Amino acid sequence: MRTSYFDAAEFAQRRAKVKAAMATAGLDLLLCADPANMDYLTGYKGWSFYVPQCVLVHAEEPHPVWIGRGQDGAAAHLTTDLPADHILPYPDDYVQNRARHPMSFVADYIRTRGWHKARIGLEMDAYYFSGRAADTISADLPDARFTDCDHLVNWVRIVKSSAELRYIREAAVLVGRAMRAGLDRIAPGVRQCDVVAEIYRAQVRGTDEFGGDYTAICPLLPSGEGTGTPHLTWSDETYKTGEPIILELAGSRLGYHCPMARTAYLGTPPARFSDTAKIVAEGLHAALAAARPGATAAAVEAAWRGVIARHGIRKESRIGYSFGLAYPPDWGEHTASLRPGDDTVLATDMTFHCIPGIWEDGWGIEISAAFAVTDKGGVPFYDFPEDLVVKA
Repeated sequence: MRTSYFDAAEFAQRRAKVKAAMATAGLDLLLCADPANMDYLTGYKGWSFYVPQCVLVHAEEPHPVWIGRGQDGAAAHLTTDLPADHILPYPDDYVQNRARHPMSFVADYIRTRGWHKARIGLEMDAYYFSGRAADTISADLPDARFTDCDHLVNWVRIVKSSAELRYIREAAVLVGRAMRAGLDRIAPGVRQCDVVAEIYRAQVRGTDEFGGDYTAICPLLPSGEGTGTPHLTWSDETYKTGEPIILELAGSRLGYHCPMARTAYLGTPPARFSDTAKIVAEGLHAALAAARPGATAAAVEAAWRGVIARHGIRKESRIGYSFGLAYPPDWGEHTASLRPGDDTVLATDMTFHCIPGIWEDGWGIEISAAFAVTDKGGVPFYDFPEDLVVKA
């Protein structure tokens, strides 16, 4: 029984695009260890990325090869479209064994296929491909020519298919419900963890038509002076009048994400705070208007920067990144960034999270939009109020 949510034609198109990119890069064989890339190429799903695993893509093979832990082989049979002989579980004594490494099993398979002299691309900057993994396979295949593939599959993934966009739109429904649940629950005297519990319920419960998946990043809810930095989570402390709260969340539908950030204030916000929130929203709209096919990622950021410069605000960090299919610890695709110097040319159906946060000493504001690139500019996946949320 196969439980993939894409048909054979979708996977064939993805693999053809990856092989074309491999040809351009001069690669015979690609070793993918990023779980999102493994999923993208085969449909494989499973919380097994804490041990070494990979998908091999050979330029002349019609199907990739999945290699992973023995007890996860059944998941590959259940979730991928791969022929049975392209699913290769390794024995469990390879797991967390200091005397041997699963990449030796991979190298043995590569030798049996006669690929041991191939030009092999490795995902050297993938979270789940360790230095030991790289050292092991390099030592075991001394005649191969290894190179960093430089996020090759990630760059193929940057333009979404219509099927992928459908799941991102469903994820947008989920994040809208989760954001509403969080904002409605926030009030003075309410524990932070109780707010997050409502967010998680909305993320996973979803709608009567579809439910939600786990997200690659947990809900981020810095409050008070913690809003001066973007990546704090929550505690069991209660919210207090006179403090801001940032909520950065996502919905996930079958691993396809849609992120959103909003800011609330308990009580009457200082004029500087509310004025800055309006400027952030104004700059966000300018960035969306600039996000058309043919524009560069840098041009989108420049449109934002032109707005805040008129108001005397500076921001040095990027204002966004591509997103889509993702696994922990990040929902970004690690390709294009909306920042100065990024000359990536935007194309129709690329998807970005524009999150032009302002973080000052002791306070911060985030108002974001997840959008698709269209001829009309960046079109957000959701219609959710962008105003500062003021609560008594």
